[in-house]
Parts: sequence; C-alpha cells; structure tokens
Amino acid sequence: MSRLRWQPLALVAPLLVAAGIAGAAHEDHGARHGERDGTRDGTRDGATSAAAGPDRAPHRAVIPPAARPRFEAPEPGSYALPPIDRVGQHALLGVTGRAEPLLRIAPGELALVSFVYLSCNEACPLSTALLHQLDRALAERPEIAERVELVTVSFDPRRDPPPAMAALRARMAPKGRWRFLTARDAASLRPVLADFGQDAVWVPGEGDAPDALRHVLKVFLVDARGDVRQIYSTGFLDLRLVLADLETLLASKPGS
Repeated sequence: MSRLRWQPLALVAPLLVAAGIAGAAHEDHGARHGERDGTRDGTRDGATSAAAGPDRAPHRAVIPPAARPRFEAPEPGSYALPPIDRVGQHALLGVTGRAEPLLRIAPGELALVSFVYLSCNEACPLSTALLHQLDRALAERPEIAERVELVTVSFDPRRDPPPAMAALRARMAPKGRWRFLTARDAASLRPVLADFGQDAVWVPGEGDAPDALRHVLKVFLVDARGDVRQIYSTGFLDLRLVLADLETLLASKPGS
C-alpha cells in the first residue's frame, strides 16, 4: 500500500463532492463490490488528489473520465434486494460523548452506515462524499428523507473522539438525518466491525509517519430488522444507484 497522505477527511470530502467523484474509488484499497453479497461485480477505478500544504489548504481532485460510473441505475422497483446478512444492535458514542444506538430507525426505515477515519485521505472521503451527496438529494425529497438515516462511524476512536466527530458534522452541515459516531476505545468497536464484516488492519507508519488503516471501502444499506440489504464499494458508490435501492425498499412492505 502506498503511504497515505495525511490530510483531514473533513476538509477533503466536500471538495470531492464538488468534483463529482462519489462514483470513483482508489486503487490502493483494492476494494471489490460484491465481496460478501455477490450481487454486482465492480471495476477498480482510480482517483488522485493533490496534497494540501501545512496550512490545510483545500485539495483539488482530478478524476479521469474512465473512473466515472459506466452503468445505468436500474428502474426502482424493477428488482429485489433480499437480505444478505444481519447485524445486531450496538451502542456507540455520539458527538456529545453520550451512548447512542448504532441504528436508530423504526420499521419501514433504512440506514446507510459508513466506516471511516478522519485522517484518511484515500477511500474514506469517497464514502463521506456519497453520504454528503445523498443528504442533499434527500433534502429535496422529504417523503423519502424522513425514512432514511445516514450514519458515519469512526474506525479510529483514539484519534477520532466525539469532539472530532462533532467537528466533522459541523463541516458536513447535514440537512437531514445524518449521525456521526465513534467508540470509547478500539476494544468496544471491535465487535461492531466483526458484526458488519468490515475489515480494518493497522499498518505501522514508516519513520515518523503515523500508523494507517488498511480497509476495503464499504457502505452498508441496513433495514430496521438489522438486515443488510446492499453493500456498496468502489465504482458502485453512485448516487443514482443508492437512490434507486432506497426507493425500491421503501416502496415494499416493512420486513419484505
């Protein structure tokens, strides 16, 4: 894995959204959609960004045309999304430092769950960019927005305590139901990652570089029963596809 360029995710994500790259993925993470569900086979696309200086200047993302999605989203309701896994309920920490449930949704509602760490400058900003786009899109469709919750969870509770997640939330300025969570420590987060099947391997930094997290980029679509209905990764982090999946599931009866 190439050495990560350590810039704050909170600064990078809005610019990635502006560049329209939520459908791209970074080669270094080698993420493959369908790793657990096998529903769609993605292609590995590349994204590059110019490093910001020590004054934390904004990044400029450059995405080649070949990295953009090469598919059309299916018509909502023209397909089914049967459960592919089930996750339990877990208690984490919200931006105030108080315990909160990971999933705070009622029957007939859905959650998009993304795991990130704030010093990541490769895959994590892509998933945060998708949620940022989705938050804005849902704000224009209140009949759907009231039934969808977005959840961003930190992989790195030591470096991403509640105040850091609160700062990220402030930068994202959610228009709808978007919660930001972390954990008390790595031990309390471990069963959450295991339940979701989300990998996370610490890679020691070389020299004075900080340790990095190697992981496959995944965003989980979960219903109120805890059933995982879709897993998005790499080139399938596409707003059109997520909205089609949401419409498909929200049009069906709860539990179906």
